[in-house]
Amino acid sequence: MAVKIRLKRMGAKKRPFYRVVVAESSSPRDGRFVEEIGTYNPLTDPEKVNINEDRALYWLGTGAQPSDKVRYLFSAEGIMKKFHEQKLQK
Repeated sequence: MAVKIRLKRMGAKKRPFYRVVVAESSSPRDGRFVEEIGTYNPLTDPEKVNINEDRALYWLGTGAQPSDKVRYLFSAEGIMKKFHEQKLQK
């Protein structure tokens, strides 16, 4: 079972809002997920990102692969840097 961290689209037509979820790679984009770990709103200025850092680090540590956009969001929040620092300490 491959686990991915990706965005789940919510919101009205032409007004997207995303939830950052952990899901199996075989499940549909807006389908089943294991856990919701944050939100992302691209329409606000600046973009609003809210991520549970502890859970994100936990899932990265268990081998979950972030999508390209989620990797970018994690990098902007400093989560990827913390994850790589944790990995080097082990």
